[in-house]
Parts: sequence; structure tokens; C-alpha cells
Amino acid sequence: MIGLQTFLQLGIRREINYTLKSLGIEKPTPIQERAIPYILEGKDIIAKAQTGTGKTLAFVLPILEKIDVQKSSVQALVLTPTRELAQQISREIKKMIENVEGINVLAVYGGQDVEHQLKKLKGIQHIIVATPGRLLDHIRRGTIDLSTLEMLVLDEADQMLHMGFLPEVDMIIRETSSSRQTMLFSATIPSEIRSLAKKYMRDPEFIEIKAKKVTVEEIKQIVIETTDRRKQATLFHLIEEHRPFLAIIFCRTKIRAKKLQDALVAKGYKSEELHGDLTQAKREKAIKRFRDTDIQFLVATDVAARGLDVEGVTHVFNYDIPHDVESYIHRIGRTGRAGGEGVAFTLVAPKDLDFLRMIEKGIHQKLERQVIQGISIPSQEDGKQVDSKQKSESNRRSKERPLSSNRKEDKVSKTKSGKDKRKATVHSSNKMTRLKKDSRSKRNSNKSTKGRRQGR
Repeated sequence: MIGLQTFLQLGIRREINYTLKSLGIEKPTPIQERAIPYILEGKDIIAKAQTGTGKTLAFVLPILEKIDVQKSSVQALVLTPTRELAQQISREIKKMIENVEGINVLAVYGGQDVEHQLKKLKGIQHIIVATPGRLLDHIRRGTIDLSTLEMLVLDEADQMLHMGFLPEVDMIIRETSSSRQTMLFSATIPSEIRSLAKKYMRDPEFIEIKAKKVTVEEIKQIVIETTDRRKQATLFHLIEEHRPFLAIIFCRTKIRAKKLQDALVAKGYKSEELHGDLTQAKREKAIKRFRDTDIQFLVATDVAARGLDVEGVTHVFNYDIPHDVESYIHRIGRTGRAGGEGVAFTLVAPKDLDFLRMIEKGIHQKLERQVIQGISIPSQEDGKQVDSKQKSESNRRSKERPLSSNRKEDKVSKTKSGKDKRKATVHSSNKMTRLKKDSRSKRNSNKSTKGRRQGR
């Protein structure tokens, strides 16, 4: 079996072989070369292989060969630990069946509209790619029947173990036919996985692909510690500092890619965006402009850049850190191609540290960390300026306090003055009243005296 050079020789039909070639995949990887023949023969396998070795196609291609489109039942199930991986595998399968009629595939995972899934399940689905939790939900509802399942794949079994999914996996396997073919793919084979294999697999063939350094030495990988708020300024600083010839900037979502693209254009950079919201024509135009070096930067999402192979890419910027090792390897592999040197910068905020540790563990490498004072993080001078501003504000407030006190004294003084004026007014009024009384009394006295005189 070893030494076979083409997928046709491995037993993959011409239609799928044509699709592989159109994607630039012409020769099988070691894991594909060893696993495909065993799977086509119907044997159980345990494959120990790292992410990024081509293991997805190692089970997808032979499964597609074995699907009987005349049957309406679920014939193959691929269990994955995460919905991102479920989506990715589902997309790979759909690519492979572009030139094959009659094969249907459905991804089933949490966070997706259940009603939409139920509607899809009413039709014929030959292959289901699922996460354990949502699949069990459908099994309990009776909307997925695994009793006639022929092929079961446990992908990234060690990750399912680490995430605590083995009890669910155990329950799912018990729902399947005992005559099924089981394929287990894992980067490591801990004792719990061995126990699971011993319990449910029949004389499995063991395949081990020796771990090699996943990322080529020509790619210099640097982590820039920053914050979400400072990411854009940090990226612009790195661009000005390193002056890339061609660079791909990876964002996590279409919205973030669009926003960053607008910022780059506003800064005067020649850039295009590449994401799922673009039409096929616009995507092809963007890639052509990048290949022809009409533009310097391509702002892309992982899905849109899958399979992108452009010579001359000197830099990759992970504006948003990828959430799995395979995506990281795929991203930085866009640079340093054909023996050339390449640089990959990954911008990491505090909330991204768990993903960074996962990536370092996956590639067996500790990445160099850098900070850019005053750009990616606040500088000491920034701190001094803040302290100076705070002191200045404090002094200003302390100076204002006596003035405030004087104003209070002025108010009190005015109040006292007002009271004194009112007292003076009252006193004056009382005096006037007394004078008037005295005057009336004197007039009355004069009248009385005059009357007495006239009487005489």
C-alpha cells in the first residue's frame, strides 16, 4: 500500500479526483495514503495523527466511495468535539461531492436553529456531521435513527475526552449497529481512548504518523501582546515598521474584516477584502488583484481563504487569533512558501490567552512574545502623563475650595447684612409711628386749649 502516488490508485473515483485537482490537491498525504485502503476494505482503524496532516480527507474520501445513494438511511456519522470542526468537515464533504450526484450531508450542532435542522432531517441525509450534545437531543426526539449506521468516525477523540464528552459518545455508540465500521482519529491516545477503542472496535488497524514540526522553520512567528482597543493602531504600526511586500490579514468574522478593510483604505493602503458575503466573481477578482500585486493587503476570513495559495506572501497578520490549531497552521502557511522566508504576527488580547496556549501546545512550540510600548500597550510615559493630569486636577480642585468657602462667607455676610437692613427698616418704621402719635397727640392738646379759651 505504501508508495501509491495518486488518489486514483488508492481507489477514489475520477469525479472526486477531478475535484481534488481543481483544488490543487494532487498527491495524498501519508495519513491518507495509509488510511484510505483500510477504510475501503471495511476495517476499523485507530489513526494517531496531528492536526494539519490531511486526516479529514483520510476518512471523508473513502466514506464517499462507500455511500449507497439508493438507501435513504443515515449511513455515516462523523462525531466532532466542536461546532467549528463540524462546520469545517461538512464544508469539506460538500466540496468533494460537487461533481457527484445524490449524496446528501447535514451538519448538526448546538447554537443552530433546531427547527431548521428538523426540516432538513425530513429529507434523505446519507452523512451526518455532529457534536455529541445536539446529536443526543435529536436521538431522544426520535428525529435521527442510527440503528442502520454503517460507518462511524470519532474525530479528535482526545479533544472530546478533554471536553468531557466521552459519556455522551458512549451513549451515542450504543445507539448504533454493532456491525458498523469504526474509525478513530486522535493526536494522542490516552488510556481512556484506548479503553473506548477496546470496548467498541473490532481488531482495529493502528496507524501512526510520526509528529513532525507542523510549522516550517522559515516562518518566524511572533505574538504581539495588546488589547482589543489598541489592535488597529498596533497593526498599522507593524505594517509601517516591517513594510510587507504582500500580506494577508486574518479576521474572525466578516463584519470585522469589512471594518478593518475600510480602515486600511482610509489610511491609503491598497487592500481588498475576502469573505463569504462577496459574490464568487468579486472573490475571484480580489484574489487575482492580490496575485498580480495590484494590491498589497488581503483582509480575509478563514473560510474564504481556505486553499488560497499565492506566491510572494511575505507576512501574515492574525488580527484575531484563530480558535483552533488547524486554522492557525493554515493561516501562517500562506507565507514562507516555496522555500521563501515568512513572518507571522498574532495579535493577542488578554481574553485570547487560552487560545494561544492551545496553539502552542498543538504545534509543540513556545512563541516569541513582544510588546510595543505606547502602541500595543500603554507606555510608562502614558502613565506619567495620566499621573500628571490627575495631580493637576487635584491641585485645581484644592485651589477652588477656599474660593467656594469665601463665597459661602459672602453669602452669610449678605444674609446678615440683609437681616440688619430689615431690622433697621423695622426700627425706623417704629420710630415714625411713635412720632406720628406724638404729633396727633400734640394737635389734639392744642385744639382742646383753644376751645377752652373761646368758652371763656
